[in-house]
Amino acid sequence: MDKISIDGIDKTILRALMKDARTPVLEIARNIGISGAAIHQRLRKLENSGLIAGSKFIINPKVLGYKTMAFVGVYLEKAKNNADAVRQLKRIPEVLECHYTTGDWSILIKILCKDNEHLMNVLNKSIQDISGVSRTETFISLNQQLDRQIKI
Repeated sequence: MDKISIDGIDKTILRALMKDARTPVLEIARNIGISGAAIHQRLRKLENSGLIAGSKFIINPKVLGYKTMAFVGVYLEKAKNNADAVRQLKRIPEVLECHYTTGDWSILIKILCKDNEHLMNVLNKSIQDISGVSRTETFISLNQQLDRQIKI
């Protein structure tokens, strides 16, 4: 992916939409002092460059009863098991993120469960049952202190 150059107007547009993706384009245009069509054109350029990867609604999982966030280091017996393990992890709905890492673990995953009992069931009956997983190391998040994107 090529590096893109963005100017002050692009940054203002991006900051407004990162704060609230539902901000009307015409409101942003009025604040900047350019036309709505110019905003749309710049957004199309930023999307085509790959800088904007999409927009989404953010669900509050606590409202649905999901209160236990955990990070799990997954030890695999052999590195060749990585791709198969990831395929199987994708089938577990509680797995939100999956990262190949350096260090002791082969994979680090972020999972969200309703409570500790649910977490234990996901670990014992889903993750540790994956072929090639030798063991796991779990860290429960007590409280997320920071959640942000890169600064524009």
